[in-house]
Amino acid sequence: MNHAGPESDTESSLMEHLLELRTRLLRGLAGLVLVLLLLLPFANRLYAWLAAPLLDKLPAGGQLIAVQVASPFFTPLKLAFFVALLVSAPWLLYQAWAFVAPGLYQREKRLAMPLLVSAVTLFYAGCAFAFFVVLPAVFGFLAAIKPEGVAMMTDINAYLDFVLVIFLAFGASFQLPVALVILVALGWVTPDQLRAGRGYAIVGIFVLAAIITPPDVVSQLLLAVPMCLLYEAGIVASRVVARRHAADAAD
Repeated sequence: MNHAGPESDTESSLMEHLLELRTRLLRGLAGLVLVLLLLLPFANRLYAWLAAPLLDKLPAGGQLIAVQVASPFFTPLKLAFFVALLVSAPWLLYQAWAFVAPGLYQREKRLAMPLLVSAVTLFYAGCAFAFFVVLPAVFGFLAAIKPEGVAMMTDINAYLDFVLVIFLAFGASFQLPVALVILVALGWVTPDQLRAGRGYAIVGIFVLAAIITPPDVVSQLLLAVPMCLLYEAGIVASRVVARRHAADAAD
């Protein structure tokens, strides 16, 4: 009579986890590919929409140029993939959540889900802020200070790379409240310590803004000021988390 030993149970559990992981990865990839296929017919229209903040600041007749032969084809495709990644992000995160959630405690689940939703929302908010506020201000500033007789004729691929870097910088920077809440939840800092270190945080924010934004004062201020406000929001949210942890510990 055969009895399954601990090693057999461990191997079976590991195989189940690997199969579950593969299923979640395939589902996430399928969702991303589906969104990409739906967006491909509108790739050129998406690029025209993305180029509007720069084109609006150029003189009459100003336009973007394609330096490389294949840029008019590949650049809109790259943009469509980035947009598909943004659109499908909730689905991809849900697949990751569905994989790790069974191994979490109930208290961890109550904290993780709001953090995931907040992180996605803040990333979208950062991208929207960059597109509707930062890019018009930056391009207006650059167009105003260009030397006399110099025409701004930007390559379409270089423009896309520039805008994507701005999107990623602002989307990631807007995660500051989530990062502060996680630090407090892990017990690494307290809300009082965050409040006491506000001055150092503001200096660090301005230094970070100077590093990750283009070399102009406008974009640096437009990143640093919202991050300072988000730092304050993170302190408020961390206090709520700290009170909940204290209440759970008292129960």
